[in-house]
Amino acid sequence: MDRSREVVDLVLPRLRNTLFLASIAALIAVPLSLLLGVSTALYRNTFYDRSVNMATLTTISFPEFFVAYLLILFLASLYPVFPSLANVDADTLFGERLYRAALPALTLTLVIVAHMMRMTRAAIINLLASPYIQMARLSGASPAEVILKHALPNAWAPIATVIAFNLAYLVVGVVVVEVVFVYPGIGQLMVDAVSMRDIPVVQGCALIFAVTYILLNLIADIIGIITNPRLLHPR
Repeated sequence: MDRSREVVDLVLPRLRNTLFLASIAALIAVPLSLLLGVSTALYRNTFYDRSVNMATLTTISFPEFFVAYLLILFLASLYPVFPSLANVDADTLFGERLYRAALPALTLTLVIVAHMMRMTRAAIINLLASPYIQMARLSGASPAEVILKHALPNAWAPIATVIAFNLAYLVVGVVVVEVVFVYPGIGQLMVDAVSMRDIPVVQGCALIFAVTYILLNLIADIIGIITNPRLLHPR
């Protein structure tokens, strides 16, 4: 790392790489977690529900570096589908960048899908005991219609909160994943700066992490207010 360069010149290219990786993981994880959460709530206490819950609990129990090493073992060593090192630069084409970032993106996806899926499932099941849900069932609505039309719109506040928390993790918590895959992101830059005692770069990275976390939680709070009529129109 060149300590003679400005902090902005060092941070911005790495920040773009981290945002690219986080965007890939979010585009996969958010729809997948919502789909799994809604489907397990719809078919709760079935074999499908138990299987998905067991898989998500297993994923949650593993630390992210262990998941990363398992993916490297199976998808890069035993069955070489993706590269084990995600070394990209400014001249790397989009397709090649996507290919090299596949394993770190898959690691982040597996880590955050479990949290978002379980929160979605819990929020919907908690609402299924509400009186208006019972009224919808008595009016002849199908189970899918009850969940999608009546329960899910009222569960957006807790779901948005956990999604925002996990999206913040995609930027703030990628340090271990970037180090394992040698991905040139802001987490790797922070580790290099700490080892070289480059305090301005460490402060810049920490500031970006803090701003990202605060902004995403603010957005989650706004979504929670907008989707809750009692908070949007207080008496």
